[in-house]
Amino acid sequence: MLYELNGLLFKEILKSGEANLSNHQKEINALNVFPVPDGDTGTNMSMTFTNGLKEAITVSSSSVSEVARALSKGLLMGARGNSGVITSQIFRGFYQAIDGKEVVTVEEIAKAFENGARVAYKAIMKPVEGTILTVIKEGSWYANQYVEKADHRVSLEEYFDNLASCMSTSLDGTPELLPVLKEVGVVDSGGKGLLTIIEGFRDCLNGNPVVSKTVDENVDTSVEDLHFAALEIENDEFGYCTEFIVKLDKNKERFNEVAFRSKLSAIGQSLVVVNDGELVKVHVHTLTPGDALNIGQKYGEFLKLKIENMQEQRRVIGENAEAAEKKKAAEKKNIAIITVCAGEGLHKLFKECRADAIISGGQTMNPSTSDFQKEIENLNADHIIIIPNNSNIIMAAQQARNLNPDKDIRVLETKSIPEGISALTMFNPEMDIDDNIEEMSQAYHNVLSGSITYAVKDTSLNGVAVKEGDFIGMTRKAIVASGTDRQQVIKELLDELLKKEDASLLTVIAGEGSSKEDDDFITQYAESNGDVEVDFVEGDQPVYTYLFGIE
Repeated sequence: MLYELNGLLFKEILKSGEANLSNHQKEINALNVFPVPDGDTGTNMSMTFTNGLKEAITVSSSSVSEVARALSKGLLMGARGNSGVITSQIFRGFYQAIDGKEVVTVEEIAKAFENGARVAYKAIMKPVEGTILTVIKEGSWYANQYVEKADHRVSLEEYFDNLASCMSTSLDGTPELLPVLKEVGVVDSGGKGLLTIIEGFRDCLNGNPVVSKTVDENVDTSVEDLHFAALEIENDEFGYCTEFIVKLDKNKERFNEVAFRSKLSAIGQSLVVVNDGELVKVHVHTLTPGDALNIGQKYGEFLKLKIENMQEQRRVIGENAEAAEKKKAAEKKNIAIITVCAGEGLHKLFKECRADAIISGGQTMNPSTSDFQKEIENLNADHIIIIPNNSNIIMAAQQARNLNPDKDIRVLETKSIPEGISALTMFNPEMDIDDNIEEMSQAYHNVLSGSITYAVKDTSLNGVAVKEGDFIGMTRKAIVASGTDRQQVIKELLDELLKKEDASLLTVIAGEGSSKEDDDFITQYAESNGDVEVDFVEGDQPVYTYLFGIE
């Protein structure tokens, strides 16, 4: 039995938690209430936690506080989506409670998770029960009560068994707190993601650490994430950064890890080898990358490989950094704008509307806090306005703002692309920041947004029955139409949008899969059934065939 947690053990349970989350991200995605193809809670949380783990395992100290601090920083910068941001706040609170400690007891861990819940709640302006917040609050409270009232010394194994059980019970109750979950018949996806992490911790402590699934089980084998330990290496060597993944073949030479490492060490430096029994992942700096590949190929077939000239990389990075600095110094502005969108047409439109930085992403890939931070650092302006254009991106934008208390950064809480376009059209570089914020806010609050996409699963929501493969029309986070006839679904959505009083302009953003026939139908139907002007924009956005904004 274990009764104290040090930094080394903490890193091991973090690895297990990250692997468990990664392995189950698809089923967590499937819990999303809306049956649209961009359900991404599991993906967001997995990418968030992976970034935290990358930071944590680079810590050489055995201090649990130092590992927790690095984890918190990595989660904070890598946070994607609302659940990812809340997860980062939970572990921020956890770190704050154990700051300065080399090792922590079960009692201290229990209180640290309770503090994580408190910090997460404080970070959210309007906390909603029946979400990940409820799961961490109730789970950590009951688990702490168990520790405090136990008539024996509680072990780490026993505590995490109990924490996982309490969180699972809380998760099962989320549909009673959020009617929309009950209607669809699912539990909260963010809460499920957090429970999955804790279950990974528990399994590791019980002697069954979770490992990432192999390529045959649909796991990403990107060499960019070959192995977190490679991040510890300072890239001050010469030669080629060589990375590859080999799937072992029993019909080839029998794999001997000791001999394998010895051969690669003889021709390179900064060697990292990870062997999970089926795959061997390698990172090495060498002057002879061909020799490294020959060694690897003796044992199986390559799944992925990458070779990069480190000197050339440093030269290009240096030149780009110098050019960026010159540009930054030369282009001092009063107000700069950062926005988010996906699709070549939307990128072009936002540039024309004076956006200074455009982060690629949106419904189908929520950018991280770090993505916003990079753009903030690159801008040379007295004031910065962030226009996120998605309700699941707002918190990451706000978190980036909070990381820069010395800068005047305003986040407009735009929840759709049409809202963002409306806000940007009202921006006037000759006006001061406060007047701009007022004008832009009034504009986007006057927009009613809608969208056309397709369903990826059967469900019933807001009284509308949806079948997998149906076209669906949505507005105000509600499905208002569903069916196999896209023009009929468009018609029903337009009927809802055209109810808006005093509307005079309907902006239609055509994405992938749109057609001239549907374009003409939209124009004719809207002008015949409402006193509005129809303005088409080629957005080229994925997933959403049409985006609508009426104002």
